[in-house]
Amino acid sequence: MDLDLTPDERRFQTELRDWLRAHVPKRERGARRGAPREELGAERVAALKAWQRELDAAGYVAIGWPREHGGRGASIMEQTILGEELVRARAPGLIGQMGVSMVGPTLIQWGTEAQKRAFLPKIRSAEHLWCQGYSEPGAGSDLASLQTRAERRGDRFVVTGQKIWTSNAQIADYMFCLVRTNPSAPKHRGISYLLIDMRAPGITLRPLVQMTGDAGFNEVFFDGVEVPVENAVGPIDEGWKVANTTLAHERNMLGSTTQTQQLFDGLVRLARRARRGGRPATEDPLVRQRLAELKIRVESLRFLAYRNLTAALRGRRGGIEASITKLATTELNHELARTAIELLGMAGPLYRGSPRLEDGGLWPYQLMFSLGMIIGGGTSQIQKNIIAQRGLGLPRAG
Repeated sequence: MDLDLTPDERRFQTELRDWLRAHVPKRERGARRGAPREELGAERVAALKAWQRELDAAGYVAIGWPREHGGRGASIMEQTILGEELVRARAPGLIGQMGVSMVGPTLIQWGTEAQKRAFLPKIRSAEHLWCQGYSEPGAGSDLASLQTRAERRGDRFVVTGQKIWTSNAQIADYMFCLVRTNPSAPKHRGISYLLIDMRAPGITLRPLVQMTGDAGFNEVFFDGVEVPVENAVGPIDEGWKVANTTLAHERNMLGSTTQTQQLFDGLVRLARRARRGGRPATEDPLVRQRLAELKIRVESLRFLAYRNLTAALRGRRGGIEASITKLATTELNHELARTAIELLGMAGPLYRGSPRLEDGGLWPYQLMFSLGMIIGGGTSQIQKNIIAQRGLGLPRAG
């Protein structure tokens, strides 16, 4: 494993650092790293869209996409450098991350040329924001049990049903959605992958308030919603294959180790401030041992990411790596937050509105939010089954 940058990669890093130094909004630079996310009101959405447009104009959005689709055809190492430098500069996140990281790569692999021309530029610029229509009340971990129906009538599909846990549907322009187009087929067949305009008549949203107090999740109801047939991605009735392409990108996105390192750094700062027996908690042997154990896990994840990067640079196709990373990262993030709550003692559960908050309420927020990430994108139990069966060749449980 060679972690040294080539001269070209070093030039790219320097160019990027200079650009970010000149363009990252000052408000973001001064923000507390890792603080709870703001509600996505109209003003915040507009600011984040403007930031993504600026990044796109400079060529720093979707740099791994092929040049013919507006990317740079950047190497995996350059994409890694971009992610690290954005964090280093404390730049705002991409409001269109779901489109850039999930929908775009799926369309590049499966979409028609017309779909690529229509959607990819607007994904990069955040003109179109996206939400995911997979889970249903009766189809969560067993996603193939979905029952939302799409009946073909001429050049249209008519969609009826319900989706749930739809992140940011309230600000989305489009949904990438799994629907059942052939109810008589086996459950993994007869499913199609549709792109649905969220402004279409017949769509109703109902916000779901999470335990964090935010309302980023939604229920989405479809009552005879018409979708053009040309908005189907990949073969009709074979959408399960397309969906798995998207899911692999989602697990990579949810398994990012950047936030984990940020959380651990924040935990160490908290431990230095917290008191045990009149001394900093970092002088308590039990606290030091706990921090050391967590640091080992953080470093293990970092080297797992390097291992995956090395494999990709050598042209090896990914297998279960996304599931391993997603499983390990989301569970460790929850453990970091739980440790912080323990360090805070009786003040740990205090949340928004309390005058005695530590770190702006970051830790109770992360404790609750990270639990959702353990469930989202396929629960930890699902990831363990994937690793066992596809990676280790173990049989299905009785």
